[in-house]
Order: sequence, then structure tokens, then C-alpha cells
Amino acid sequence: MQISGALVTGGASGLGRATVDSLVARGCKVAVLDLPGEKLDAVAEVHGGSVLAVPADVTDDAAVESGVTTAAEWLGSVQLGVLCAGIVLGARTVGRDGGAHPMGMFRKVLDINVSGTFHVASLLASVMSGNEPDEDGQRGCLVMTASVAAFDGQIGQAAYSASKGAIAAMTLPIARDLSAIGVRVCTIAPGVVETPIYDQLAPEVLQALATQQLFPKRLGRPAEYAALVNHIADNAFLNGEVIRLDAGTRLPPK
Repeated sequence: MQISGALVTGGASGLGRATVDSLVARGCKVAVLDLPGEKLDAVAEVHGGSVLAVPADVTDDAAVESGVTTAAEWLGSVQLGVLCAGIVLGARTVGRDGGAHPMGMFRKVLDINVSGTFHVASLLASVMSGNEPDEDGQRGCLVMTASVAAFDGQIGQAAYSASKGAIAAMTLPIARDLSAIGVRVCTIAPGVVETPIYDQLAPEVLQALATQQLFPKRLGRPAEYAALVNHIADNAFLNGEVIRLDAGTRLPPK
């Protein structure tokens, strides 16, 4: 499938930013939907006319719907959607002080990670349904982002694991739904990758995380996520699959 236009949520930093950079490098125009701010402005400034900044919170339905419409009009045709927007918040089911898990936190994680992902996926698939099909009948491709926490959730990750497990679980049914219009769906489940999430950790903590990898003994790189996105987009026989990108890691309890 020839990709000329893509939309990336969470594309102002981390995995999403690496994906934006890689897509622009292959000649795509990219709309970046992310929270308003300096990082979003910066990615658009760096790439000039190849990137459109679309400020929106994925939990704001009206803003997302307006943003996807704006992006589709600017792109002209959207063949690829990459859904990276998400947050990591942690708390034990019962805290050390005996208190119950804050339900506001639990709902926030699921609202952003699950509902935000699904809403954009549905909107983009609707846009893609109007594309001209290629020789396989393919009109588009969606790549969602889970985590190895979907399978190896650690202590304090009940909310985060639930959200990423939901993304993994809905991959196949969404792919089945969208097969009727020729849109493929895959999910990447990254392990521990060097992103801004880990910026606040001490070097010795990062080194300890790196040694958990089976091989190679290092943290993942955002460019490796981006490379897999591009492969999924190019390989028409990948569909309905959750792909771990984790150097063989199986996370310990903590």
C-alpha cells in the first residue's frame, strides 16, 4: 500500500515522535494529534510543511472528532493511523497505608489509553473507508500501542495493565470489523523503551532495567518501534496481531 498520509496520536514525543520522524523521512505527510504545548509546536516546526499540528486531548470527543476531520482534509488521503497517546500511572490495589486504589486514577488511565485509542481508531477507519483500494482491496492500516504490561503486569500496574490488556484484546475484533472495508489492524506491545517516561529515573535504575532484557541487554529505542510501524504498514499479510517488541523480556513482579 502506498502511504502518502498518516495520523499519529501522541506524536509530539517518545514513540510517537520517532514514528513521525520516520514517516516524514519516507515522504509522508503526517498529522500529529497531541496535547497543545511546546512539544507539539516543535515537531511541526522541525518538519515544516510535512507535518500538521492538531492540538487535542483524546478524552475530549468533540476535539478529537474535529481534529481528525481537520487532519483528513489537510492530508487529502489517510492510509495509516498510529495510536501512541497514553499515560502511565501506578498505585497498588491496596496501598501501604491500607487505603484502596483511587478510582479516579483508574478511570483516567482507561479513558485515555483505551477509550482514546478506540475513538481515534474508529474515526480514522471511517475516513479510510473512502480510500481507493489497492490490488488486495486494502484501504488503510491502523497500528495501536499496548505494552508488555498487558501480559506481565507488575506491582502497582493494575490500571495500566488493564488498559493495555484491553488494547491487545480489542485488536482482533477491530481487525475483524474492519476487514469488510479493507483496513488492517495490528498492535505493538513494547517493552522498556527509552522515552520521556524514564527521564526522571537515576542512571543506576535505568541500568537495572536494561539488565532485565533477555538480549540485547539494553533499553529499547523509539526508532525500533517506528521501524516496526513501517514494516506493519508495508506488509499486507500482517493483520489482527499483537507483536511484542521487548528483547525477549518477561517482566518480574517489580
